[in-house]
Amino acid sequence: MAAKGHVVDLDEATRYGQQLYLANMRQPRLKKRPADRPIGRRSKRAVSTAFVPPTSQQLQLLDVPHDPDGVRRQALTADTDLIRYCADVVRTHGTKHGWSKRQTNDVIASLRIMQVLQDTPTAKVNATDVEQLSRYGGNVGSTLEVLDAAGLLNDDRQSRTEQYFAAKTADLPAPMVEQLEVWLEVMLDGSSTAPRRQARDPQTTRIHILGIAPILHAWAANGHRSLSEITQAQVREALPESGSQRNFAEYGLRSLFGVLKSRKLIFTNPTAGMATTRVNATVPLPLDTESVRQALNSPNPATALAVALVAFHALTAKEVQNLQLTDIVDGRLHINNRNIPLADPVLSRLTAWLNHRAVKWPGSINTHLFVGMRNAPRLGPVGRQFPWTNTDLRPQTLREDRILQEIHTNGGDIRRICDLFGLSVSAATRYAGTVAHPDLEKT
Repeated sequence: MAAKGHVVDLDEATRYGQQLYLANMRQPRLKKRPADRPIGRRSKRAVSTAFVPPTSQQLQLLDVPHDPDGVRRQALTADTDLIRYCADVVRTHGTKHGWSKRQTNDVIASLRIMQVLQDTPTAKVNATDVEQLSRYGGNVGSTLEVLDAAGLLNDDRQSRTEQYFAAKTADLPAPMVEQLEVWLEVMLDGSSTAPRRQARDPQTTRIHILGIAPILHAWAANGHRSLSEITQAQVREALPESGSQRNFAEYGLRSLFGVLKSRKLIFTNPTAGMATTRVNATVPLPLDTESVRQALNSPNPATALAVALVAFHALTAKEVQNLQLTDIVDGRLHINNRNIPLADPVLSRLTAWLNHRAVKWPGSINTHLFVGMRNAPRLGPVGRQFPWTNTDLRPQTLREDRILQEIHTNGGDIRRICDLFGLSVSAATRYAGTVAHPDLEKT
């Protein structure tokens, strides 16, 4: 250090290195309160529209774990242009979706915590960073909604299918993984270029991955680095002997090699001309009538309505989950090009549920028929298990029971149950085969 009044010797000062400084380590100063601003009650502010996030971001130098208590303390005084802008968005969004005051305040507090955790406090926020708020008691779901509504969310999350794919292909050779990623993209997003393909259900993709993953690892262990090296003989040799695993593998490999051939990533399709193995179909069995009756009379109005919709009209669990309020008009259910007159027991339970919903969530603008604590202040559907967790019945077995009763009542009329329940001919044949079953015949 140079003496007072003397010029600093830079060579001497930097002889042992230079002092580096970390950016954004000091909290921004709070703006002074204007003298004419009232100090008691909070004055109303106009919604800010001038905030623009920076185009550059501070790169992370060190991955240092945060102290939860320290983060919460810093969040109490955090104040940036982004927080002030988002606070207005939170209030507008919360009023529109019927949020409580507590939920609104929780989201504002979560935004303050998020700013403390951000390397660049005023930049767009990654969705994966928002998911870390649960460690500090923050509200993840509603914070994601607000940031998305404000245009400040960078959604870098992977879907469950993508995470499952990454876990199953982590140890495969790089050329093989690149080919698989092309197939996965086509399966999830479809293709608008020739040959065009529609996107498949994520569950279908997961089943394909489940079937082909062991085979791919076996080929990689034998020295294959690319799927273009695989022959039809190797495909036949790698298939399981029988059962559902063989069926999953056959359909998965046909889909995989079909996409790669259409994208000209392999020379020939080794699964071309190969027949698929039929899986033995299970025999649908009737349910105990008393258990169905108890579920229909459940004290939970959502459970009673869901059970009634499946027990009387054989809706699938996905159809029940995604039902909209506008799908029911004048006592008729309009779904999948079907016009279904609702049975009287369904209508009475529908009225009870709508009355309960109006009292429980009067401010909800969610258009789905079924809402709960999680989705009432939002626009998405309920979870897959709602409201079946309140009963021992499963929607698929209840649906099979309804179709089974119908096929036995009409004497095996396949065309009728296809029109009534929207089944394919092959699916209807599975139920028609039970008409002559000695254990299922009516006495």
